[in-house]
Amino acid sequence: MFAGVMLAIGVTLGGYWKSLPAAEFLNWFGQNDQFIVQVIPLVVVPTLIGLIGSLWLSCSDGRARPLWMGATACVAAVLVLTVAWFLPANAKFATKSIPLDQVPARLDTWLMVHNVRIALAIVASAL
Repeated sequence: MFAGVMLAIGVTLGGYWKSLPAAEFLNWFGQNDQFIVQVIPLVVVPTLIGLIGSLWLSCSDGRARPLWMGATACVAAVLVLTVAWFLPANAKFATKSIPLDQVPARLDTWLMVHNVRIALAIVASAL
């Protein structure tokens, strides 16, 4: 679910955002950022509950523990990226505090780093 939501954001919203002129993108983001923020807990909380429960259950099986620790590391990396990079970047988009000529490059970077989050979430799911 976690990886799927991020993939949908990257493909659907990312494609749509790139189709917009910079000023329209910033307007869209400013008007809709609260919906993105509201959805995050609906995806992250079940992910963390499932991951913590799986770690706890794997304590009795030493063979599975490395896999769950790998999944935990991937999800932790996604959370660190989200807090350290995406929250500030999203705030700049939402408040239109980025010069219009820098928006396309910043959005490209946003999508590239988002692809890293998607990959980490897929690896976590596979583990």
